[in-house]
Amino acid sequence: MPRAVVGRPVFPPLDQALVKAVACEAVHDSGLPLSRLSTADLAMQASRALGQPISPSTVWRILDTDAIKPWRYDGWIFPRDPQFADKAGRVLDLYAGCWQGEPLDPADHIISADEKTSIQARIRCHASLPPAPGRAARIEQEYDRGGALQYLAAWDVRRGVVMGRCEPATGIAPFGRLVADVMDHEPYRTAARVFWVVDNGSSHRGQAAAERLTAVYANLILVHTPVHASWLNQVEIYFSIIQRKVLTPNDFADLDAVEERLRLYEALANQQPHPFAWQFTRAQLAARLKRLAVHEALDQRRPAVA
Repeated sequence: MPRAVVGRPVFPPLDQALVKAVACEAVHDSGLPLSRLSTADLAMQASRALGQPISPSTVWRILDTDAIKPWRYDGWIFPRDPQFADKAGRVLDLYAGCWQGEPLDPADHIISADEKTSIQARIRCHASLPPAPGRAARIEQEYDRGGALQYLAAWDVRRGVVMGRCEPATGIAPFGRLVADVMDHEPYRTAARVFWVVDNGSSHRGQAAAERLTAVYANLILVHTPVHASWLNQVEIYFSIIQRKVLTPNDFADLDAVEERLRLYEALANQQPHPFAWQFTRAQLAARLKRLAVHEALDQRRPAVA
């Protein structure tokens, strides 16, 4: 039994289960014009069900201890690519050091590439204020737009080196210039194979992009992730780092300042290159897709809502 705290009522397990039941009810069943219920809303509903008052903080403590929390949700995209397993498996095999069932040669290279679009130069309308005792630094919310640029980057998966460039727009030609920045230099120029992992963006989509690039660089092999699976592209990890460490808070005088900051961070990161410790494997992918198949089968059996 929970120990009583002076001034705080003790709710036995049955009462706690009732609070959780209230929280698990569909919001539209509550009769309230809401999409989600706050702890204050739940406390009001639970008080009526219990026949005694219960505070929002007590509701929160009861719900926080539960292993399954149906009142929470995360957004996600269900795999829709019919070749999802095969395409994702090829990428994961590369990260694991093999291609088409054979180990990669030490001289093979894997490049993960993409574009980070619409990076703005936000010119704050008032100078930022430094931190003070008991107060964080303050960044003006209003800003003038100083334009936007596109940052294209190629991440060497095995070496942990990044090569990037800024462009005014994305497209086939800008992406081709990034490829040239990499492939026209060693060790990629004379490597037997250079695998380029890309998503399905318009600048490098489909077989046409593979043929276009291979016609220029015979040792380049373009490998596409499945649709809606950019999380398999390791350069996205690098983009998340620069978003946190370089671009936030966004307070730049102009686009030249943005470009210079990105270039300087590339140089800093390349001083001590370190590959990402990729953990997700083909076996884990197969297990996840198996679970999704079970959920999909159950969904198909449910009767349609009239």
